[in-house]
Amino acid sequence: MKTPLPEVLAPVGSPECLTAAVRCGAAAVYLGVEGFNARRSAHNFTTESLREAVAYCRARRVKVYLTLNTLIREEELDAAVDTAIRAAECGVDALILQDVGLARRLSAVMPGMPLHASTQLSCHTPEGVKFLRDAGFTRVVLAREMSREEIAACVDLGVELEVFVNGALCMSVSGQCYFSAMLGGRSGNRGACAQPCRLPFEPTGDRPRPCPPDKAALSLKDNCLIDYVNEMAALGITSLKIEGRMKRPEYVAAATAVYAGAVRGEIPSPAELERLRSVFSRSGFTDGYYTHQLGGEMFGVRRHEDVTAAAPVLKELARLYDKEVPLVPVTMAFTLTRQESKLTLRDGENEIVVKGVGGEVAQNRPLDKGRVEEQLRKTGGTPYYVTDVNVTLDEGLTLPMSVLNALRRESIAKLDDKRSAFTPRKCDNRAAFTALPVFAPGKTRTVARLQNAAQYSEKLGADIVLLPLSTPANRLSAIAKQVTVGVEIPRGMFGQEESFRAGLTSAKAAGAKLALCSNVGALPLAIEAGLTPMGGFGLNLTNREALNFYAEQGLKMATLSMELTAGQMKRLLPAPLPVGLMVYGHQPLMLTRNCPRKSAQGSCKGCRNQGITDRTGTAFPVVCEAGCAEVLNSVPLWWGDRLNDLPTVDFHLYHFTVEDAERCAAVIAAYQQGGKPPAAITRGLYKRGVE
Repeated sequence: MKTPLPEVLAPVGSPECLTAAVRCGAAAVYLGVEGFNARRSAHNFTTESLREAVAYCRARRVKVYLTLNTLIREEELDAAVDTAIRAAECGVDALILQDVGLARRLSAVMPGMPLHASTQLSCHTPEGVKFLRDAGFTRVVLAREMSREEIAACVDLGVELEVFVNGALCMSVSGQCYFSAMLGGRSGNRGACAQPCRLPFEPTGDRPRPCPPDKAALSLKDNCLIDYVNEMAALGITSLKIEGRMKRPEYVAAATAVYAGAVRGEIPSPAELERLRSVFSRSGFTDGYYTHQLGGEMFGVRRHEDVTAAAPVLKELARLYDKEVPLVPVTMAFTLTRQESKLTLRDGENEIVVKGVGGEVAQNRPLDKGRVEEQLRKTGGTPYYVTDVNVTLDEGLTLPMSVLNALRRESIAKLDDKRSAFTPRKCDNRAAFTALPVFAPGKTRTVARLQNAAQYSEKLGADIVLLPLSTPANRLSAIAKQVTVGVEIPRGMFGQEESFRAGLTSAKAAGAKLALCSNVGALPLAIEAGLTPMGGFGLNLTNREALNFYAEQGLKMATLSMELTAGQMKRLLPAPLPVGLMVYGHQPLMLTRNCPRKSAQGSCKGCRNQGITDRTGTAFPVVCEAGCAEVLNSVPLWWGDRLNDLPTVDFHLYHFTVEDAERCAAVIAAYQQGGKPPAAITRGLYKRGVE
């Protein structure tokens, strides 16, 4: 059986971008409506314009996916469901979601609606793909940082896979970036990212100093995988996704045309690739993640010459979509008698029959088949091109060309209507969905997450200690004799699933009781190993439905999102499982597969004591583990003097990273005593919240 060709999925940030995408060969488009999507600054669509967009695409057999890929707060859930219902009523083909709580609700409200797991869910392992498949998602959009080998390991698991092939690369794994939220209150997880990573950063030296403007330790080039389209098609990838809902239609046209051509087996010309680079790039393109060639060559910024290169190609690219491209083959059959004229139009699925007045006896020259066929083939400006015309004329008759043209136009209009028509999905926002019983809270426990086992001491004062999964078994076993121990499954698991599976088995044998899971692929590994799974902040839990979802999947404890205010947290309590929040720590701002220090200077030695510096001279520590780097906030979160201002939860998480053992113990002691905070701290987002 021949493997189906992957669809080219194009971004649509405006009606003009929609036209560009469809006319340049997109098999599907993705777009947002006002409100809940990860590109809130894009044009986005209203309900009425969405209805028109879907009708336009349906007539051309182009699918429409709606992005609802942001985190939803408790008070927003009903509105998000209403948005999804309106989209379903407009005829969208699928919904792209980040929030598993919204997915849980929509599975009850609109059963049968295809749900796509957004790249914001950070899925990058086979177990993660299977987890989302079993949770009801029909497609998984894989993390952008995966290599070809890691992608190949995720195919043939009973769910569609979508791979990001062209456009901007975030420095952070999508869904694991809190940089914009922490520094400016604009959450990338809620579609309001201010892109602070595109500002100047450089590795810190002995003394942090303001970063020069030409440094870009957190800015990657744009992705371009045009050379690997055939390879991905052979793997069985369902969809090739082009990024760019914030970009202009000329970019959409250039990218869509070149990838649509590649899917058809055409080799893009050097001129086409140069146009694509010129219309938008950051110091050129990279394929570093896909080929697993990480490092400094992947980094780039939007230079002056990149901007000026776009101007000469814009008019040329606009011509790619200035006219309707006939993509749909049709046949026509015309019959003329004294009683009537009849035109039958077929597209392979639909048949349209229109009738008009009968012919008249010709006084001079009767109508001939060639003239009829010539007129009927004039379908310019429509999505259709005529492959065959069958003409049957009674002898000696004629018919005004205006009548023939009117029949052609009427048949095409009716075919448009028929191709655009759909049966609305059955939706019921009153549908019953299971609300789990709430957990009866007990005393607030102290959970200390350690970056390394050397931070542990008998003076730590924690009820639960979470150690790295890489902790030697003998050291873990020794600590487990003194306190309840868990291990942290790294958030970045790229290509290491089997190694982590073995590590969890060893940790269990050494005395570990829990596993901290901050990725959808970690939870099934913890359960398989017989460890109690505890959800980390990386699961981005912002509503009660998300807590219900993970409780159903086997999670036993959960850390609430760092982006919630204290008041928003209180709306989730009491919860269906024990919940807690981070109360101390240099909060992780981004998880990246490219260590910014190593990429800039060839080595990341000493990352635990140094990091990167911004243009103000502020230093952000960097820690590396399991092939990924964490960029941390410059100052620690501190609530030791104001714990009463936070909601009463089941555990407090102390996220230790750069502290030594003495400092770790001192911090917990200070919280227990309500002591005065250090000079340089942050209260995080628990008071000010995020957009």
